[in-house]
Amino acid sequence: MTRPTHDARPRAAWTPSSAKPPLASRLMRASWRGLPAARHKVGVERGLTVPAADGSPLLTDHYFPRAGGDFPTLLVRTPYGRGVPWSPQYGILFAEQGFHVVVQSCRGTGGSGGRFHLWRNEPADGLAAVGWLREQPWFDGRLGTVGPSYLGYVQWALALDPPPELKAMVVQVGLHDPYALFHADGVLNLETALAVGAGMTYQHRGMGAFLRATLRLQRRLRSAVTARPLRGAYADALGGEIPWLDEVMAHPDADDPYWEGASLAMAAEGAAAGAAVVPTALVTGRHDALVDQTFAQYDRLRRAGGEVSLLVGPWTHTSALQAGWAEVFTESLAWLRAHLCDDPSGLRPTPVRVHVGGAEAGVRDLDAWPPEASTASWYPTADGHLTHEAPTDTAPVASFRHDPDEPVPTLGGALLSRTAGERDNASLEARADVFTFTGPALDGPLTVLGPVSARISASTDTGHGEVFVRLCDVDPEGRSVNVCDGLARLRTTGADPVRVTIPMTPTAHRFAPGHRVRWQVGPAPHPRYALNPGTGESRIDATEFVPVRVTVHADSELTLTVVED
Repeated sequence: MTRPTHDARPRAAWTPSSAKPPLASRLMRASWRGLPAARHKVGVERGLTVPAADGSPLLTDHYFPRAGGDFPTLLVRTPYGRGVPWSPQYGILFAEQGFHVVVQSCRGTGGSGGRFHLWRNEPADGLAAVGWLREQPWFDGRLGTVGPSYLGYVQWALALDPPPELKAMVVQVGLHDPYALFHADGVLNLETALAVGAGMTYQHRGMGAFLRATLRLQRRLRSAVTARPLRGAYADALGGEIPWLDEVMAHPDADDPYWEGASLAMAAEGAAAGAAVVPTALVTGRHDALVDQTFAQYDRLRRAGGEVSLLVGPWTHTSALQAGWAEVFTESLAWLRAHLCDDPSGLRPTPVRVHVGGAEAGVRDLDAWPPEASTASWYPTADGHLTHEAPTDTAPVASFRHDPDEPVPTLGGALLSRTAGERDNASLEARADVFTFTGPALDGPLTVLGPVSARISASTDTGHGEVFVRLCDVDPEGRSVNVCDGLARLRTTGADPVRVTIPMTPTAHRFAPGHRVRWQVGPAPHPRYALNPGTGESRIDATEFVPVRVTVHADSELTLTVVED
């Protein structure tokens, strides 16, 4: 590994501030266990003003090791404020390890000037921040970025045309495509949209304001998600109208010009002419709301020939930064030290590490994702079984009725809510509108590592339906736990079935001997997804809702990516 070239320009003398990080941040830092020992005491310069690309003042805090010598710099740009948890989790922890850490509030958030927009400002403002760094006497030319969720989005924005100083990125449970966050096959991810609305609107105002907003949303969620029409009904639950939230809810079509420029997927390939692909470490969880985006980022980076690592934990979007934080921080620190400090000693020997779920869960270190594997197909039968034998006809095997007045509730999965992750699915599978197809008890283990998909052959009675599919693991006692899932809309004419392929979230799961594979099929859960009016009318404007009957046919197929143990 070649050591990064430091900035050779003469630098003015710098007298570091003697201020300590805020007490609340120091107390939170003291509560963490299992982290690497601190190397340095930490100082902070708070409330610095850095000009955005349009001149708006962006409030910025600078954390640094209170020690002599040169240290690399980490840029952390956030719309969630600069206090708890960002101050201890990124400012203090990384400065303790020998980094300057610059935590900056995005436009229109955390006291910064200008107006926040979900995607239009970040590429230019990120470059403006780097321009400011070049003028600082403590900046030695070695730059990395780190952060989760939207803090991942601003990293991809900088990587569109990466400055020469940018040597490494760590994208944790990160976003690159806002459309895919808010919509699934044109269906509004309603619960996620409201959670993001609360987070973007209140978190940068402090943890007290964010907690009060979260509790209010929980109390008033039902009225917000069952209103007819849905448009604007969230205002009471979120404390007022949010213009950008109205806009994203009103544009369900991925090809709508509204979404032009929103996705930064091309950043992983080196979007600018001749731009290098920045070495990137990716972190996600099997039930992260953005897990699909992380796997897509990994695939693009790998195909572009970039240096990339991937960590997939047993986490949701939030638990990766809570229960999983010791592992996430340690992996992130190792990547940054390797690429900014010429110290690869903390890197694991393989580029991919995956926590495998199931009764016999474990960790696998892999050379690539997905690993070399084969596929196994399962087919549904009319008596509720799964078989490897392909059907000889296309007869119906199930027929369920989506009743908008009695929708299937949300339970588990890749969500932002408290109900995310693995859950006992007994309450869902007891419903008349949820069908299950279950395979025989396994003689040996079945390990699924990689993509999972369903091909559904189905018809509807109104022409406007949808189908939700889920892979479950059933133990010998009959407990059914969700592994991964997916959704697709159905557009049919007459009684003829249509075939749709539903990509389910790629996963890492080991079905133990004696367990059974289960395929769950039914209506879309609510409020995870906005209700289907059954008429083809806009989901946020509809006032009249009709039930939809969906008939599933025998030539449907569940496909798993399996590896030999």
